[in-house]
Amino acid sequence: MRSPAPALLALSLLVAGPFTAPPAAAQDVAPGTRFQVRPDALPKPYATDAVANSSESVARTDAMRPRVPKGMTATLFATGLSGPRQILVLPDRSILVSEPSAGRISRLVAPNPPARARAMPFLTGLDEPYGMTLRRDALYIADLDGLWRVPYAAGDAKAQAKPQRITPEGAFDGGNGHHSRNVIWDPASDRFFVSIGSRGNIAEETAPRATIQVFAADGSGGRTYASGLRNPIGLALQPGTGRLYTVVNERDGLGNGLVPDYLTAVRENGFYGWPYSYLGQNPQPDLADKQPDLVKAAIVPDLLFESHSAPLDLVFYNGSMFPDWRGDALVTLHGSWNRADPIGYMVVRVPFRDGKPQGGYEALATGFRVNKGDGAAQVWGRPAGIAVLPDGSILVSDDEGGTLWRIAKAAD
Repeated sequence: MRSPAPALLALSLLVAGPFTAPPAAAQDVAPGTRFQVRPDALPKPYATDAVANSSESVARTDAMRPRVPKGMTATLFATGLSGPRQILVLPDRSILVSEPSAGRISRLVAPNPPARARAMPFLTGLDEPYGMTLRRDALYIADLDGLWRVPYAAGDAKAQAKPQRITPEGAFDGGNGHHSRNVIWDPASDRFFVSIGSRGNIAEETAPRATIQVFAADGSGGRTYASGLRNPIGLALQPGTGRLYTVVNERDGLGNGLVPDYLTAVRENGFYGWPYSYLGQNPQPDLADKQPDLVKAAIVPDLLFESHSAPLDLVFYNGSMFPDWRGDALVTLHGSWNRADPIGYMVVRVPFRDGKPQGGYEALATGFRVNKGDGAAQVWGRPAGIAVLPDGSILVSDDEGGTLWRIAKAAD
């Protein structure tokens, strides 16, 4: 879908039933395009067929790079990584990247620009490591088996000791279903928050699936902090308030326009609907009647993304390079597979005002998709992780092409 910036797309969403072949695909959007998805303008379940329409990977040429607004640049920061996801910028300015498919955490050795960073193994042998967080003198890594502690000193080129698991065996419920295990340390409470997705698409499941878990600093006392979150992945603490936010991949199979993915503040003991309802009290067919009290209590999330956009990560911008963005959230949209008109495949900015999302979002980096015709989206990259560098520029990982991109202000 292409719109001149900054056109506002007020989305009255369409929807789906059994998976069918896709019709014509939408075009890639322009940077600056604005979106707003309204919870009061949702279609009914199965209003359109549910479409299996996965993206197709194409080789990136030198001419293919993210499109960013005028006055900004997107430059290739690193290549040759294996499905890079989360990015952690440490106080000593070291950069770590998780590569779940390789079972590896890599450290980026960044020479002076414009030379590209080199990825060197920092830690190997983990089971799909995903989230990383630093607590005092140790690095903590979440994989399918649990939360692992590794001592860290400024400048360490490699892990200096074997990782030690601090959570009980089975606390993260192993593999199957959604594999991403993200983690963030909350310095105010000295606790870890861990996001764990569901095993399936729409079904009753038990914790820790489809929840955010909370653990003491030593890995003990694990419990459910919030539930009804089908696949929460990105986690961030809002500067100033310390409030926990997440982005969630909602359910598939209900049509093109259902169910919108979302960004939301996470309330302790809050229930967010899955699988019995969605976006508050909208009933899930054949399931809502099983838990009417939970449906009644389901929380409406703070901001909706187009259905099937697949938000993977978020960061609150706190840098100096783009002062107008301070306090806003930046989110990576990995891209759809379950709608006729492919969407996502971009990085977006969510403006905040008075500590809350204003109600819409804006395309920041697009161009990962190259085709404009029918069928599946042809992509050279898919945004995954995001971080703010010490100079205020933005680093984005692309797990399709194995690259990292730096988005910065253009030189005068």
